[in-house]
Amino acid sequence: MIRNLLLLAIILIAACSTPQKESQPDISSMTDEELKAYADELVHKYIIVDGHVDLPYRMEVAGFMLKKTVEDVSVETKGNFDYPKAKKGGLDAPFMSIYIPSSYYFNGGAKEFADSLIDMTNQVSATYPDKFATALTPEDIQTNFEKGLISLPLGMENGAPIGDDLANVKYFFDRGIRYITLTHSKDNQIADSSYDTTYTWNGISPFGEKVVAEMNRLGIMVDVSHITDSAFYDALALSKAPVIASHSSCRYYTPGFHRNMTDQMIKDLAANGGVIHINFGSTFLSEESRSKDAVLEEHLINYKVENNLSEDDSAYIAYYNAYAEEIGYFEDVKMAATHIDRVVKLAGIDYVGFGSDFDGVGNSLPKGLKDVSMFPNVIYELLKMGYTAEDIEKICYKNTFRVWNAVIEKAKELQGA
Repeated sequence: MIRNLLLLAIILIAACSTPQKESQPDISSMTDEELKAYADELVHKYIIVDGHVDLPYRMEVAGFMLKKTVEDVSVETKGNFDYPKAKKGGLDAPFMSIYIPSSYYFNGGAKEFADSLIDMTNQVSATYPDKFATALTPEDIQTNFEKGLISLPLGMENGAPIGDDLANVKYFFDRGIRYITLTHSKDNQIADSSYDTTYTWNGISPFGEKVVAEMNRLGIMVDVSHITDSAFYDALALSKAPVIASHSSCRYYTPGFHRNMTDQMIKDLAANGGVIHINFGSTFLSEESRSKDAVLEEHLINYKVENNLSEDDSAYIAYYNAYAEEIGYFEDVKMAATHIDRVVKLAGIDYVGFGSDFDGVGNSLPKGLKDVSMFPNVIYELLKMGYTAEDIEKICYKNTFRVWNAVIEKAKELQGA
């Protein structure tokens, strides 16, 4: 009798100590408004990581290098990202893109330009410490999230600032860079670009092989967005840790657009343990939008000249939006969710995340996804597709954290720590 009571007590204690899966309300019984409210609840409950936000370059264009003061993103701005919008949308950790235009590779000054963007991003955290904080690890993001702070981790878009000196990989690691997109719109000293047609290296260069190895050793994620298919497969073969695509989408919906990834590439990325972060730009989401891009651009160039307007003029922006809407250029937020869904169907729930390209794809963002305040709309679409809260938590941050932590652990191993 005593033995049975003891056994029962042990079973009860074990049951209480075993983590229970979070119960989810019955979505099928929810009204549309209730489902939207639930989506909003989830984005504020879970950390949201965005693999690519172009705030640094946006601020540089606004004149940081001349004024040496950062744009006040603690308040509402005209841009896609700022503190009020991020708080409304539940965005907690946007990777700040240290974007280096390819011209800096050809004309020089890439390293200095990268430093200026890093300085500027760090200045945002220093200027508004009650709102923003730097982050070098997933653990930092978790800590900042618990304090109510928005983390600003750094990813460098284009490896041009490394130059021909391998020591610069560590230099940028020490400066806080945690992923490097190997190249951008042109082939560089590291790899070939999907936007270029020269195929300088037919993949990754001999020097690029050393760069990837050094990134692995230090704990910098290898980012395969922007590189050619052959360079992608070189990266998979070379990297000793999983790789990421920080802001790419599915080529299935944009045939011939090599900037996006094929179904097979997505499967192979997942088999390697990596994550594709879906780009929200309309031209990344559908062939229909891409087919109207040239028409839109030609029409708007003429409109600007005829009316003596710049792209920042409110009259131009209003006309752009009206004309783009008229010709059906803008995609819908549902299409972003559709790309996520395709990755899940191809590879599984563990290999996809968000890589919006906010502030980087101009006015091309889809309806319902015009800035960072609108993340709940993506979650709402995923819920309608049948995704659970557990699934959404993975998409929001767990998948990215898994890869990032794997890269950190591999670096420790390679360093013999």
